[in-house]
Amino acid sequence: MSKYIFCTGGVVSSVGKGVTVASIGRILKARGLKVAIQKLDPYLNVDPGTMSPYQHGEVFVTADGAETDLDLGHYERFIDEQLDASCNVTTGQVYAEVIARERRGDYLGGTIQVIPHITNEIKRRVKLVAKNTQADVVLVEVGGTVGDIEGQPFLEVLRQLRTELGRKDAFYIHVTFLPHIGATGELKTKPTQHSVRELRSIGIQPHVIIARSDHPVNEDLVEKIALFCDVDKEGVIPLVTANNIYEVPLMLEESGLGDYIVDRLKLEAKPPHLKPWRKLVKSMKEAKKTTRIAIVGKYVELHDAYMSVKEALTHAGAALSHRIEIVWVNSSDLEKGRQFDTLETVQGIVVPGGFGYRGVEGKILAAKFARERKIPYLGLCLGMQVMCIEFARNVLELEDANSTEFETSTDHPVIDLMIDQRAITDLGGTMRLGLYPCVLQPGSLAHDAYGKHQVEERHRHRWELNNKYRESLLAAGMVFSGLSPDEMLVEIAELREHPFMLGTQFHPEFSSRPDRPHPLFVAFVKSAINGVNGSVKETDYES
Repeated sequence: MSKYIFCTGGVVSSVGKGVTVASIGRILKARGLKVAIQKLDPYLNVDPGTMSPYQHGEVFVTADGAETDLDLGHYERFIDEQLDASCNVTTGQVYAEVIARERRGDYLGGTIQVIPHITNEIKRRVKLVAKNTQADVVLVEVGGTVGDIEGQPFLEVLRQLRTELGRKDAFYIHVTFLPHIGATGELKTKPTQHSVRELRSIGIQPHVIIARSDHPVNEDLVEKIALFCDVDKEGVIPLVTANNIYEVPLMLEESGLGDYIVDRLKLEAKPPHLKPWRKLVKSMKEAKKTTRIAIVGKYVELHDAYMSVKEALTHAGAALSHRIEIVWVNSSDLEKGRQFDTLETVQGIVVPGGFGYRGVEGKILAAKFARERKIPYLGLCLGMQVMCIEFARNVLELEDANSTEFETSTDHPVIDLMIDQRAITDLGGTMRLGLYPCVLQPGSLAHDAYGKHQVEERHRHRWELNNKYRESLLAAGMVFSGLSPDEMLVEIAELREHPFMLGTQFHPEFSSRPDRPHPLFVAFVKSAINGVNGSVKETDYES
């Protein structure tokens, strides 16, 4: 029987609840426990796949092809487990399923209500994770904060599950924020008290309160929260903002949270083994050398839109004992002739994935800049496509080369809609999604980086390199170093006469881990470092 830890939020959103939950998963896994994590998102969208990054940040793609909340990226990076579609539940999914059943007559003419029909479907999905993973502990995070109208059915489910699972198998953690009043220099606990009171009015009494703060939390405040919220003093965990999110598991471990959870849930756990994680964090903190990498995109003011890319660069830098300084370059600025002076100062350029025409010409200019200046370049999905468009325009001299995503009437559709996508009209969940195999060409940059003949990577795209242009691109100096097993889809493109210019149709950033960085990111960062500081060696985290 799996044990459940239910995590709710209070006071305000965006206090790092996802990282906190992922960190709890890490310290439990360090005790030899099998851990799975699920996110319950109260919004009515079926998934975030059609949502603007301004609304929801990055869309994280699981191995089985689910478009999910970006917190699942944190979960996978921290616990190093592949999650699946069952690990992200939205109100939209729940209502769609219940309404479909009603249309089929499954409810035998009954009146469909939030309780029990919606709540039962949520419970079924919560329990599905334990069934799929056979995890010792399932952590379940509820998005938003207590008091949100759309979150009420999920909180009602959490209340019901305490009885259904048994009180000894259900554990509740509430993450709140302690605001700091500048005029008096005080941290205030009253919002936390109100948040917990709201939670208790629903019928949920938290066992642990994690008090997030930008300032140190003294013992008096801990005792006050414990008294007013009816929580053991050991269950009040101050969590001050960390400089590095990978420090959070160590901070929670030092607070005694891991032992407290194990004791309260009667878990059969081993002593915590966090030595490799401590070594990882230490190497990140002590890195003396800095490498500047530009991320060129159209959402650069919203760093969450490129969360996995940013973290994958950090992982690769740490493996090479370097701190990565990310320089955010708006591709629309490049179209206006601005920020090229910024590109002059970086050792590498990354163009991540994206959709829509805004800013694309700027990304093409970034690829041109990297090609002509011999600056290491890594293109991800759309980043590979703009690399190919730029090469066709300026090397093959096909001036109007483009993607049919942006110009349907182009005379040279170097990038074109995939054949199996042409009859699809719905946008949500219909792209080429999830893991697909890729065969690597010996002697290529990609093959050298991976050190193997075939790999599997996660995809999220509708457009691909048009095979009609493969021969001419090859003849001009492009190398297609990764192909689908049937050789119909170009998965990786490289330039022969360049120190490192490589683009992938897939998203390698989704499978990078802090203690197991993705080989393509390591190869890219190594090339960026070697261009400035000479040869480097990778750090061994396992010793």
